[in-house]
Amino acid sequence: MNRWAWIEVSTSAIENNVRELAALSAPSPVWAVVKANGYGHGAVASARAALDGGAQGLCVALVQEGVELRAAGIEAPILVLSEQPAETVAIAIANRLTSTVYSAQGVAAFLAAGGKAHPVHMKVDTGMRRVGVAPSDAVALAALIVDSPAVALAGVFTHLAVSEEIDNDFTRVQLARLDTVLAALATAGYHPPVVHAANSAAAILHPSARRDIVRTGIAIYGLAPSPSIAHLCTSLRPALSLRARVSFVKQVAAGEGISYGLRHVFQRDTTVATLPLGYADGVPRRYGAVGGEVLLGGMRRPVVGVVTMDQMMVDCGDQSVSVGDHAVLIGRQGDGEITVAEWAQRLGLIEYEVVCGLTPRLERRST
Repeated sequence: MNRWAWIEVSTSAIENNVRELAALSAPSPVWAVVKANGYGHGAVASARAALDGGAQGLCVALVQEGVELRAAGIEAPILVLSEQPAETVAIAIANRLTSTVYSAQGVAAFLAAGGKAHPVHMKVDTGMRRVGVAPSDAVALAALIVDSPAVALAGVFTHLAVSEEIDNDFTRVQLARLDTVLAALATAGYHPPVVHAANSAAAILHPSARRDIVRTGIAIYGLAPSPSIAHLCTSLRPALSLRARVSFVKQVAAGEGISYGLRHVFQRDTTVATLPLGYADGVPRRYGAVGGEVLLGGMRRPVVGVVTMDQMMVDCGDQSVSVGDHAVLIGRQGDGEITVAEWAQRLGLIEYEVVCGLTPRLERRST
């Protein structure tokens, strides 16, 4: 539709990042996490790029996300990372989505849906305290899975709560709990063919977490899991940029206010450019108030006034600006760069929130 606000996604950057992570985690292969619309980058294009970069499987959060990938013709293994509502189980079976279970009810749903040896991974709660079977109940649940004709035990995994914290010993504690569960399963005669624990941060920081596969999400998009380990992610290339064209230019006099509430009052005569995107696209309403800037003509320019639902304003000073000029909210222009990390720091967010918050209203263009 050629809207004058869009996202560009570098598929070559995603391919590069997967290759870098695969080399780091070898011999454990990478499974790319493309949930939440590929962390805002576009699920299908991100999945294809990750597979082209050497990922051997994909991970999603919802059955619907897996169905989208299958509908796009993607045939790689897909793991749904959490137990899903019973009414979606038949869809998971029909679309060959490896599923996660951590309760007897989860297993029963596959029997009710007519499953036949459908592959499932059992998730163990080793301390995240979000979802997963308790370690003390893992052997009993594994027995239920193995004894059911509807499912087959294809894997066991856990999720790490503090893997990005370099000096936090709790990652070691969680991995030890996982190993205790695996030993108990082996004693009972259960030998899951795939074990996994590492997310992006653990794949980078904790070699002992790299088991049969690693699940890398934020890092495949070239973003650091945490500022504390950004220095270990310098070989990764950010894949996303957020761009717009100037839709209107006006002169504003000193003493005038702008946008809802007239909260910003100009101290001098200035040129103001309007960009046609706003908080409905994922640019927070307070972005100007926290010092947010854009690149226009290769120069940093401040966002002024409240960001509105569909539009935002930029103070261009004495710069010559015309309708149709390119602006960059995230990414490079000339020698300048505005990063996702900068957005996160200004807004008191994490980088995940910034990219996942960019809404589907913005077209994703692969480059």
